[in-house]
Amino acid sequence: MQSYVDRKILAGVSSAVLHGQDLVHFETCGWADIEQGIPLEPQHLFRVFSNSKLVTSIAIMQLVEEGLLKLDDPLQDYLPQMANRRVLLPGATSIDQTEAAQSLITIRQLLNHTSGLSYGLLDHGSTIYKAYVERKVLNAFEPLSELINVLEDLPLSFHPGTAWEYSIATDVLSRVVEVVSGDSFDIYLHHKIFSPLGMNDTGFWLPAHKHHRLCAYYAGSDPMNTLNRDLKRLDKSPYPEAFLKPIPRFSGGGGLVSSMQDMIRLMRSLMPGGPRVLQQESIDLMMQNHLPDGWGISFPSVGAVPGKGFGFGGAVTITPGPNDPAQSEGEFEWGGIAGTHWWISPRHNMAGLLMTQRQMAFWHPYSFEFKRLVYQAMLK
Repeated sequence: MQSYVDRKILAGVSSAVLHGQDLVHFETCGWADIEQGIPLEPQHLFRVFSNSKLVTSIAIMQLVEEGLLKLDDPLQDYLPQMANRRVLLPGATSIDQTEAAQSLITIRQLLNHTSGLSYGLLDHGSTIYKAYVERKVLNAFEPLSELINVLEDLPLSFHPGTAWEYSIATDVLSRVVEVVSGDSFDIYLHHKIFSPLGMNDTGFWLPAHKHHRLCAYYAGSDPMNTLNRDLKRLDKSPYPEAFLKPIPRFSGGGGLVSSMQDMIRLMRSLMPGGPRVLQQESIDLMMQNHLPDGWGISFPSVGAVPGKGFGFGGAVTITPGPNDPAQSEGEFEWGGIAGTHWWISPRHNMAGLLMTQRQMAFWHPYSFEFKRLVYQAMLK
């Protein structure tokens, strides 16, 4: 990891490995803030973006365990605005070119991203992307309730259950948690997940006395070159003062800030012998592939990702691909767009964590190399 810092590909990296409940590796290297000359330390905080999806999926599974909802319940039972869905026709050039949805969106489809919702994030130039941007679907300054109001008038990209597309679905699930539990999403997470696990540095914004612990955020000057060495600082991404002050939207899809220690606590809760916020049956269900045989996942910017299915909150390795360790079958993993990664191997009772702050550093050469080296070291 130090080599990526030395080559100025990454500012700093924090890494950890668990074997069962035992922390067998923890290291920080590089900088939390290059310009200020602040070394990266264990107490620093990171924008974890889509790591948030794992937490939201845990919240939904808690409500399932309590009998307050079922995985195959129609979404409209909880959010009536999401009834009577329309679906874009193939090749549509306008969001008015639609047909009636052939089935209802379910909670399960939101968890595994087969609901037909889109993101307005990666598919630049598409008809649905333009509509999501114009309607400000990803607006941090409107609450989750308003997100549902905006989505009410937008069509789906495909009929529910007929394809996989990474989407705003997890934010919709955040609103489901609010409606079912009666709590705002941030309060629910604090009482049901963060406080029980001792995740005291995880939340949607930082109080003033923690601002100095937030790492600086960087990007490469060439977004398409993951090994570009020309780092530039991003002080206003995704918006000015992001994560430093309260905002209306508690984004379960990408809104959390956390620490390496808190992420270790979360990983331990999902591994044998750890503190529990979920029953083992629910954990096992989350880590299973919920896509039909022959399906995979893909992204507009990178194409298909070989050998990957999807569970609840993360991808599942069905067949190890060219970037995967050979013995990683059954691994459950995901991460955030700024380069925060987590993975759990039930087969080997092992988990890994990486935390950095470089835009578009999810599934990056540094994370592939780290994982390969961990597997080699642990499986000797």
